This record gives sequence, structure tokens and C-alpha cells, in this order.
Amino acid sequence: MTLDAIRTNSRLQIVLGLLFGICFGFLLQKAGVTDFNVIEGQLLLTNFTVLKVMLSAVIVGMAGFHLLKQAGYVRSHAAEGSWGANVIGGLIFGAGFALLGYCPGTVAGAVGTGALDALVGGMVGMLVGAGIFAVLYPKLRTTILPRGPFPAVTVPEFLHLNLWIAIVLLEACMIGFLLILEHFGL
Repeated sequence: MTLDAIRTNSRLQIVLGLLFGICFGFLLQKAGVTDFNVIEGQLLLTNFTVLKVMLSAVIVGMAGFHLLKQAGYVRSHAAEGSWGANVIGGLIFGAGFALLGYCPGTVAGAVGTGALDALVGGMVGMLVGAGIFAVLYPKLRTTILPRGPFPAVTVPEFLHLNLWIAIVLLEACMIGFLLILEHFGL
């Protein structure tokens, strides 16, 4: 099956999305980041497991994605944004995180482990929040969301660096930060 056939096969895309989602949830659970106490520890700056897992994922994902892109297996496109959309999105995400202590990925993983607080508060909360946003969206899209637009600029473009130089520098910084956390027992 060719890459274009995979990209255009909507059923296969759903199956692949489901499989990758299950793998992602499994890995989140195995890393311990679906545990409320671990997330709370991260927010209180007493347990850095979440930060370590996320930085590790970014390190692997950044290099892996660009290698796949270079081989022609994936495409990327930077999207334009706006401060209004980022503020609204941040407020919605932050409110849910502050009220329940889960982000969307960890709440789904926690539901998979049987956490009732994640099921009732998280999944129901996301559905209610999405419903409220859907109702308000027609007004928001013309008033707040488009305010303060900014162009689609990637990190290498912003830093005026070759893609791979930017990747090596960013990954070196992230690995260095992980080593510092480990050195201090965090």
C-alpha cells in the first residue's frame, strides 16, 4: 500500500489513530503520568516525572518527525495563530487542569486505568466544555479569537538557523536540562 493510499483511506486513518492512541495511553500509564499524585507533584514542583516524560517525548519526536519528513513519510505545515485564540485556549485548558489535575491526554489514560474522578470530572468535563465552546464559537470567532494575529513561523525560521542545527541545539538543551534534574535528584 502506498503512502498516498494510506493518507486517503479514512477507515485506515481511524484505525491507525485508535492504535496510536492506545499505545500513547499505555505509555502514559507505564510512565506514571496518569496518576493524580504524580501530576499534583509536578504542579507543586516536588515530582518532575511529567516534565521528564514530556521532554523525553519531545526529544524523540522532534528528531523522529523530521527524519520521517525528510524521507517523505510525513508533511508539516505551520499554522498562523493569534493571541486571542491562545489566551482562550490557555484559559480553558488551565481551568480544566486546575479543577481536576489532568490534561486531556492524562485524563483519557487515567480513565483507562479506572480512575472515576477522571471519567466523571474529566471526560464529562471535556464534553461539557466542548459544548459550551461550540455554542460560544460563532461569537468568539469574530470578536476575541482573531485578535493579535501572528504569522506561521517555525523555531528554526525564528532563530534563523538551519533545521538540523536548531534541532541539535534544542535537543542538547533539553538533554542538559534532564541531566540537571537527574543530578539534583529531581
